[in-house]
Amino acid sequence: MNQSTPAAASQASRSQRDPESRMAEADPLIIHVEKLTKTYQTAHGALTLFSDLDFEVRRGEIVAIVGASGTGKSTLLHILGALDAPSAGTVYCASTNVANLSTQQAAGFRNREIGYVWQFHYLLPEFTALENVALPLLARGQRKQEAMTLAANWLKEVGLEDRGSHRPGELSGGEQQRVALARALVNNPRLLLADEPTGDLDSVTSGRVFELIERLHASHGLTSVIVTHNHELAQRCTRVLRLENGRLSEMPAAG
Repeated sequence: MNQSTPAAASQASRSQRDPESRMAEADPLIIHVEKLTKTYQTAHGALTLFSDLDFEVRRGEIVAIVGASGTGKSTLLHILGALDAPSAGTVYCASTNVANLSTQQAAGFRNREIGYVWQFHYLLPEFTALENVALPLLARGQRKQEAMTLAANWLKEVGLEDRGSHRPGELSGGEQQRVALARALVNNPRLLLADEPTGDLDSVTSGRVFELIERLHASHGLTSVIVTHNHELAQRCTRVLRLENGRLSEMPAAG
């Protein structure tokens, strides 16, 4: 049975990408956004969440996005991950113009390049922790035995090797979020998108989960964008961007 670590598996997986993907990995920018606008049509007229946003995220950064509720932080994350389409503008993510992807192409892009962690874990209650982590691998056609082995390695990576047979309802909130993090990274994505990953956790558990994100970010060569209301955790990131009144601005580093 393959006992290679997830970090070693990440390097091997990336070395086997097609030539276009390997060229993309040499690009120092993993996110490049120009003139990004998102507008919704409502019963009361057009509602613009943000307009003409320009920003970049360099490979290896952990970037926090903060701002009041309802300012469009989650929508921005959805657009970066090809879960939603912009109303205008250009969005390059992992060297792919995500706005131009078909539904099928977007699904393939997300499976290859993006790991998602949400405020709620969205683990399937009828499956064990091990099975939940293996699902993305099975969805892309990996053999069951290989998928289970990789999933078990990832549970060990997040400190839950003894909880693989437990269902989500038998896990604590922090354990559920660690399983969700393992599931997000099991396909060795280049980009981690996290939407309030500690929002449902107490302060002590939040700190531990964020420390795990930091460790995995470093050991797996990730680029990470994290939406959070926790300014203390945000200040531990490489940069902090504030979304306010439809504009994105960079906050000064903590002194």
